[in-house]
Amino acid sequence: MSENSTIDYELIKKAVKQALLEEGYALRDSEMELGERWTEGEMIIKPKNDSLAEKRIPLEAFFHKIIMIRDRLRVLEQKINAHSKLDNEEKIEMQQYITRIYGSLTTFNLLFKRKSGWFVGEKGGGGDR
Repeated sequence: MSENSTIDYELIKKAVKQALLEEGYALRDSEMELGERWTEGEMIIKPKNDSLAEKRIPLEAFFHKIIMIRDRLRVLEQKINAHSKLDNEEKIEMQQYITRIYGSLTTFNLLFKRKSGWFVGEKGGGGDR
């Protein structure tokens, strides 16, 4: 590379991000935003026994874990669909399990700022998939 040529890293970053989006590997940032009413909130896990300590988890940290689960499920979907030793019937069966997992995760949709980031299970008609 010569001294006169410059690399626009932001342009490269945008191009890579767009390519990942088009291939289904990532969500738009706006779809991964925590709803404003939950910002700086906490999830409190309190045991029935008052002598035991409760656990407080920042909602931002919990939401990040939910997003990581989604990302890993998407990678798993891609690997299943590309797997050369699975026949179509096996791929469909595994995909149905993943769809049911998405359905279980719909409980956490209330945390998302936008509906476009929601998890959708078998009966859903939009959002995540």
